[in-house]
Amino acid sequence: MKKLVAFAMIALTAVGVVFATDSTKAKATKVIKLKLAENQPANNPVSKGVKMFADLVKAKTGGTVEVDVYLDAQLGNENETIDQVQAGTLDFARINTSALASTVNEVGVFTLPYIFTSTEQKYKVLDGKIGEDILNTMRAKNNIIGLNFLESGSRNFYSTKKPIKSVADIKGMKVRVQQNEVAIRMVELLGGAATPMAYGEVYQGLQTGVIDAAENDFVSYYTSGHYEVAKYFSLDGHMAPPALLIMSTAAWKKLNADQQKAVKEASREAALWQRKAMDDFQNESRAAVEKAGCKVFTVDAKEFQNAVSEIYNKYPQYKDVIAKIKAVN
Repeated sequence: MKKLVAFAMIALTAVGVVFATDSTKAKATKVIKLKLAENQPANNPVSKGVKMFADLVKAKTGGTVEVDVYLDAQLGNENETIDQVQAGTLDFARINTSALASTVNEVGVFTLPYIFTSTEQKYKVLDGKIGEDILNTMRAKNNIIGLNFLESGSRNFYSTKKPIKSVADIKGMKVRVQQNEVAIRMVELLGGAATPMAYGEVYQGLQTGVIDAAENDFVSYYTSGHYEVAKYFSLDGHMAPPALLIMSTAAWKKLNADQQKAVKEASREAALWQRKAMDDFQNESRAAVEKAGCKVFTVDAKEFQNAVSEIYNKYPQYKDVIAKIKAVN
């Protein structure tokens, strides 16, 4: 009888160990589902870049972290998604620093007209100590984690009624800009009427005459269909603000150390791929809009640069970092 009881106890213990092991495994393999907001359509390289990021996260975490990507501003415009990430109600968003600057003042330096001398110099700045310091400050002050900088292209003016070949041509034009103080001030210095407007409203605004012009890169001009209603594109290259993949602190804390490492690695790999893809697609987009009958004009960028140069004086808080950026070759 004693042997029978002992055997039963051993059996129950073994079953308990099995259940405990199964429970531990179930807990370890629980899938964390996260959301990422993107305001561009599927054919834009930034959308492809965040899709790649999501795929890489799933692969690198062995399927324990899944990122669902929502395109075409399904989860809100840029300012709304920034607020959501900061509040922890949205996990990721791909944001233009022009939009982010109203929340994170430090990134505003990247939106200054003609702050960068080349794409190569820009990424030496962003991937180096200057970029790292700004991301660290953002996390400490704004409760937002910056993962990696992406390429948004060089911003240029495009218009509906007449081409912009010189600064004088902008005078009196209603120009759509992002809700960004630097962009607004820049257009005002050029003599235009700056008109902040959500990105999703720009096509109709151009079509109906609510605005006369807008500004963006070739890819967005093409993929958004703006070339259909604004046939004149001017290569003034007034801004080249990067985009940034941001993450909420709340989402970051859901991940263990290995998963956090995987997210960082995935964001870096996707960013490097996206930068090259954006450059390639810029050229393809230009060819496509010209084939569709749009006129592309090369203008004297120096004239535009001189017209807006005093904007730097309005931001003395950026004086030191501007000097550091200009020192990067």
